Amino acid sequence: MMPPASAMTAPAASITPRPLPPSAAVRATRAAAVACLLALAGLALAWELWLAPLRPGGSWLALKSLPLLLPLPGLLRHRMYTYRWVSLFVWLYFAEGVVRASGDRPPGNVLALVQTLLCVALFMACALHVRLRLRQPPPGHGHGAQN
Repeated sequence: MMPPASAMTAPAASITPRPLPPSAAVRATRAAAVACLLALAGLALAWELWLAPLRPGGSWLALKSLPLLLPLPGLLRHRMYTYRWVSLFVWLYFAEGVVRASGDRPPGNVLALVQTLLCVALFMACALHVRLRLRQPPPGHGHGAQN
């Protein structure tokens, strides 16, 4: 005979605890990273189409803003891997900003300086986000969980 269905429930130890909600600091770093990423993409697009394009009427360099939108879903979903690779990826845009800040004429050099500052801010937000998340206790090790 088979035991009743109520006796066939999974043991309590196999139930996965719900993760803790992100702290205020983690939410702030996420907001900063998303804001810097969107500002960087918007700056890249506006720079190459209207503000100081290489050619009158805009240039194909405006497409450089598209790769900046790829990590957006991962940042919004708190994917740790995305925060890690964005902190490396952003240095490509930082290098471009430094080169163009020293070689372009105004207003291009000012825009390049703004791009460089946004890159540093994005890096700092991602690095701090990862650091704060790694300091959080793992699920089931806090807020009244039984050990």
